[in-house]
Amino acid sequence: MLMEIYGFGSGLLTDLYELAMAAGYIETGFRARATFELIVRSLPNRRNFLVAAGLDQALDFLENLSFSSEEISYLRSVPVFRHIGDNFFDYLRDFHFRGEVLAIPEGTIFFPGEPVLRITAEAAEAQIAETAMLALTNYQTMIASKAARVVLAAEGRRVVEFGSRRAHGIEAGVLAARASYLAGCSGSSNTFAGHRFGVPVFGTQAHSWIMAHDSEQEAFEEFIRLFHGETTLLVDTYDVHSAVETLIANGKKPRGIRLDSGDLVADSIWARKTLDRAGWNDVGVFASGDLDEDRIAALLHAGAQINAFGVGTSLSVSSDAPSLGVVYKLVELERNNSVRFPAKFSESKITYPGRKQVFRSAESGGRFTRDVIALESESPEMASSSHPLLRLVMRGGKRLSDVERGPEALAQARERCAAQLASLPESLRALDPPSSPYPVAYSEKLEALLTKVSREYGLQPEEVLRARGRV
Repeated sequence: MLMEIYGFGSGLLTDLYELAMAAGYIETGFRARATFELIVRSLPNRRNFLVAAGLDQALDFLENLSFSSEEISYLRSVPVFRHIGDNFFDYLRDFHFRGEVLAIPEGTIFFPGEPVLRITAEAAEAQIAETAMLALTNYQTMIASKAARVVLAAEGRRVVEFGSRRAHGIEAGVLAARASYLAGCSGSSNTFAGHRFGVPVFGTQAHSWIMAHDSEQEAFEEFIRLFHGETTLLVDTYDVHSAVETLIANGKKPRGIRLDSGDLVADSIWARKTLDRAGWNDVGVFASGDLDEDRIAALLHAGAQINAFGVGTSLSVSSDAPSLGVVYKLVELERNNSVRFPAKFSESKITYPGRKQVFRSAESGGRFTRDVIALESESPEMASSSHPLLRLVMRGGKRLSDVERGPEALAQARERCAAQLASLPESLRALDPPSSPYPVAYSEKLEALLTKVSREYGLQPEEVLRARGRV
């Protein structure tokens, strides 16, 4: 299922209305070059920034996007297409994405209103791609942004993603493992993510292993015998103190012990002292059990002696902010040798017209100071004091040769994310919202284009201001 969905790009992985609009374009002879931009409207609750993720899968999808004969036959049977002629279905038979894509590289920190992805293609092509682009970008960005908070809360201690069993589907579990590793987690319990993406995999044992044996001592000894030094033993099945003391008395040293319940502060402090007293200073204390960034921060503040954390549900579903306001909006249309700049002016959902670029300024030490969203044509004048975030990643429906894929793409994104997190203003690295958000502005020329387009729609300045309640 994973390879079928994310490896080959079925054209049916879209909403019906996308295909209906595509049919409308083809049947009416509406030929136009359309540019769509993908943005996040606003930050979710308690998010100070977002981490771009999912581009590798999005490009893979576009490269393989097509319709099989069986899929076209199915579409012919859908009632909405009952009166659609053969032109559209012939179009689908030869369909491939042939457009251009610019994107913010994975692992880049970004903010609301900033285009994460920009697609320019024939209108029908760009429309059919919409649903998958939103889904693939939304989910991994959401998870990576959550994981970055967890990693920051751990203050340099290892974090392992443990959430596959609670993810919304096995595919989601794999992609959550990927996005979490991208954002700084040390690895995942998901072995498919290890095989497919090169994510380091970790695991201990469940309470069932301990309970299946006649004694806790036997369960420990068998596991150590089988896996030698590659063992972290779960010590809270019956009694933490008894389990650790039994281990030490038998002289069978594991790599670490895991606490999954109880008083993690008191038990970790006691375990650390007991292990050190036995000369087992190199045996780590690993904690898991309904952890998130807030609980990790609270444990460390209380003095817990924990070397690493396993985080499950809160990561794989981003439990406190399980969705992003991601939208894919038409910003430019080239038809009959003329260019039009579409924009949306409905209240609180305004979209800025024109192809855009995001320019980031930083101080001499590398700390980010300000972003400006500008028209792409402003690049020469903006580039003198800042650098652009969007880069060309696909031309003619093919990924550029210097754009990595698979494990290589993930490794680079992980390095990029670590560097970007280190460059954030300190106030944005905290778990709570800063006194003032990171400054993101629109250029004067972009504002002027918005005003010009609004007048073409017959809107007055005060109506535009009202629509700009939020991006």
